[in-house]
This record gives sequence, C-alpha cells and structure tokens, in this order.
Amino acid sequence: MATAQLNDSLVVITGASSGIGRCAAHEFARHGARLVLAARDAQALAAVVRECEQLGAQALAVPTDVTRNQAMEHLAKQAADFGAGRIDVWVNNAGVGAVGRFEDTPLAAHEQVVQTDLLGYLRGAYVVLPYFKAQKSGVLINTLSLGSWVAQPYAAAYSAAKYGLRGLTEALRGELTPWPNIHVCDLYPAVMDTPGFRDGGNFTGRALTPPPPRYDPRLVAEAMIEVVLKPRASKTVGSTATLLRLAHFLVPGFTQLSGLIVGRALKRGQRARPSSGNLFHPPSGERRIDGGWREPAGDSQMPRLMTATAVVLLLGWGLLHLRNESR
Repeated sequence: MATAQLNDSLVVITGASSGIGRCAAHEFARHGARLVLAARDAQALAAVVRECEQLGAQALAVPTDVTRNQAMEHLAKQAADFGAGRIDVWVNNAGVGAVGRFEDTPLAAHEQVVQTDLLGYLRGAYVVLPYFKAQKSGVLINTLSLGSWVAQPYAAAYSAAKYGLRGLTEALRGELTPWPNIHVCDLYPAVMDTPGFRDGGNFTGRALTPPPPRYDPRLVAEAMIEVVLKPRASKTVGSTATLLRLAHFLVPGFTQLSGLIVGRALKRGQRARPSSGNLFHPPSGERRIDGGWREPAGDSQMPRLMTATAVVLLLGWGLLHLRNESR
C-alpha cells in the first residue's frame, strides 16, 4: 500500500539495474513513488521499469554512466521533466569494485572505482542540489558501506572512495545548514547478498566469495524508505557492520590483522583468470537483486553468531595488547 508521504514523490535511483538499486526501485514503487531509474545497462533498466509498473508505479529508464558529467546532467533534467519540475529524493547507489593487490590491480581499474564510487556520488549531489534548493526540500541518500569506516585490504581504491564519501557528505551537511528541509542521509550496509562479488573487477587470480554473514539487500531498500520518511544523517544496515566498526575503533592493529585474514582467505580460493568485470562496461551475467550467496533462512543466525564471537575475541586481543604495552 502506498505511503502518503511518498505518493507521487519523484525518486531517482542510480545503479538501478541490479542488487540494492533494483530492490530499492521495487520498494519505492510499492510506496507509490514515481521513479527515474539510471544505470549503464539499458536492457536491464527496461526490465526494472516493467517490474515497477506491475507494482503500480510510474517509472522512466534513463541509461546513464555516472562517470560522465553530461550524462548526469541529462539524468537530472530528464528526472525534473518527469516530475513536473521537482526531484524529491535522489539515491546515489551505483558502485563498482576491484579486488587484488594494490600493485597487481591496473591503475585504470583503481581510477574507475574512484570515478564511480566517489566522483559519481559527487556528480549526483552536484546536479540535484540546485533542484532541492529551488524547492527548499529534498532527500539525498548515499549508499556507502561498512568500508567507509573499516578499510578493506586488497580493495584500496574502494576504501579510498568510501572513506572520501564520508568527508563529502559531512561537508555538504555543513553547507546545507541554511536549508533545514534538505537532508543528506548516509547508509552503511554490511556485506549484502548481491551480484557485486560476481560482477566486480578481480585481479587476485582466485575466485571470490563474499564473507559471511551475507544480508538480504532488501534491508537496505527498507532503510531508504525509513530515512526518507524520517531523515537522519546515518543508518547502519546489518549488525555486523556495527560490530566491525566498533572493533576497528578499539582493536590496535585491526587493519593489519584484517589484511592477514583476507590475504590467507584469497589464497584458498579456486584459481581464476584476472578480469576487469563490470568496471568499464555492464556485466554479461543476469541482472538480478540477489547474488545467491545467502545461507538458508534456518542457518542465518550461525554466521552472525560466528562473526560476533570473532569480534569479541578481537576486542579481547586488543585489550590484552594494550595492557601488555602499558606494563
């Protein structure tokens, strides 16, 4: 059933062809929003438009590469025209990743990650804020990551982009103080079960598997609705994100320990050819919401318990390390 506050609101979502973006489109459609959906894959976007229309929403596909200034300006203009001059919500969600040793990952791959995950979000904010200011209201949602707080060894450019987004959004909030009805809302998901690990750049020489626990991406879509209805500066999605953020803050040498764990895990994977994945063009795999990594519902608590236990052990190790250093 449509929510009164969202009924006929104009919502733009980048990265809408799969994963979090696709299920966010469905969720906003269920709440009665009008949708403008952006991604590089025009065929996949057309399918998402049909899905949203089946849910009773009006939707428009605008094939867009967020690394291009003119493409983002065109997206904003198309959205405003579709919304009779208004844009109520803008969701910066498009993202890519490249996993591999820093020096083994091509420089062009590092650059493309930053272009998409950091500058793509900057472009989104740049093109939509004039509309927000003209109408004196609006909600900008940024899908960040646990990686915005906890650096990801073997994904240096991704970490750089996600850390940079925190600075971008905090700076924007400072500038937007005179506009109390314009909100910048950051979401920090834990590991989500999307096709991202399948589709991303992989320069490790090994097959990649996302670490458990892997959460349902629909949780992020629901969080987007929550921050639109009751705006807040930030919201974490998935308890593991909160636990690891706390461990990163409290445990000395957390990044070094993480690097050792990730490095060993990568060596255990099956051999695979290096691939740029979806960095420079849409992936060839099926465009869908779920990645197929998630454990059955009956087993979903065990990985979370294991993760929580690991974090507690890390905290204990850190406290012991601090105690030994103080002697």
